[in-house]
Amino acid sequence: MAGWLSEAHRVIRRCEELARFSEEAGRITRTFLSAPVRKVHACLAEWSAAAGMSSRVDAAGNFCARLSGSDPNARVLYLGSHIDTVRDAGPFDGILGVVLAFSLVEALAGQSRGFAVEVIAFSEEEGVRFGVPFIGSRALAGTLDPELLSRRDARGHSVADAIRDFGLDPAALPDAVLPATALGYLEFHIEQGPILEQLGLPLGIVDAIAGQSRFELVFTGQANHAGTTPSDMRRDALAGAAEWIARVECECRATADLRATVGALQVLPGVSNVIPGEVKATLDVRHANDDVRCRSVQSLLHQAQQIAERRRLGFGAEQRLDQCATPLDATMTSALERAVCRAGFVPHHLMSGAGHDAMILAPRCPAAMLFLRSPGGISHHPAETVLPDDVAAALAVGSEFLNGLEVTHA
Repeated sequence: MAGWLSEAHRVIRRCEELARFSEEAGRITRTFLSAPVRKVHACLAEWSAAAGMSSRVDAAGNFCARLSGSDPNARVLYLGSHIDTVRDAGPFDGILGVVLAFSLVEALAGQSRGFAVEVIAFSEEEGVRFGVPFIGSRALAGTLDPELLSRRDARGHSVADAIRDFGLDPAALPDAVLPATALGYLEFHIEQGPILEQLGLPLGIVDAIAGQSRFELVFTGQANHAGTTPSDMRRDALAGAAEWIARVECECRATADLRATVGALQVLPGVSNVIPGEVKATLDVRHANDDVRCRSVQSLLHQAQQIAERRRLGFGAEQRLDQCATPLDATMTSALERAVCRAGFVPHHLMSGAGHDAMILAPRCPAAMLFLRSPGGISHHPAETVLPDDVAAALAVGSEFLNGLEVTHA
């Protein structure tokens, strides 16, 4: 692993370089096909050319760079992750997997291989701009449907508009779909949680990705004067939402391994001396068992309805995402475990509570994931970081994986 440490520092520097390309001064925010994405693409194009890779941008804005195999008809192994971020993000979520993939491909230069390698920098995974995640990987999976393309952002622009504004053609989206002959997809990603750090391990092999449900809820009451309306005559939408949010926390504590989060509230009219007349709330529910997840969702929606009725509030809920739990490919995962062992590390298997592009591609081609330890368990925050030794470990494992794949599929 010592031989990879200098490259690990280079990977980290590259991630920090790309973090400068942001929509907001002083913090990292990069959403689907925003202006900074062009600057990221320009960097990736330079790296691709230097590594002898051909590159292109597909109709969904995914940057794709390929190193061909010795056989022009060889099957393709895909490596990558996403380049978009949440608002006020850290510098490693998603982009680390892209930069690691480029380093691994650069190390292959001059080697004869029986397969091609393509690095994919997905244009969108976080769902920030349009409220629905995985636009980039959905394009490769062939599941980017007309309904999603018509979704609009806060400025009224649709996904299809964003694609056209970036100089791309939505009509060409079918060309982005992965071929049925794809060899597989391997994604490197920070864990975004505390488990590996708690165990003192640099890396973890992901066996499956938890299912997710996302909703937008609306509690509707009556805005009125805060100083003249008696408490027993109020129809306070925020008070109802607050009572329900406490129920969400109780549901989590009562259900093993359930993750449920109310991450955003919009309070109207949002004035200190006016009773809130409307509250929009998001709900994010995750579990590795889809039956458990769905039961909890129904319970939480039912409780919200009951609270609203008792408080004389209107209530509505709209589903934004229903993603089943995704087991990753057993053969690819076993190959990854062997690579971990050959690189001199202890293999540890774990479940991902966060969604990743690998779960979108898994139904289309064999997929595997390797997690890197997240110091402090911190992610989606400017303090997000990685340890150089862990990055070196991931590079060593990735190299062993590619070498083993060469032996198996040459």
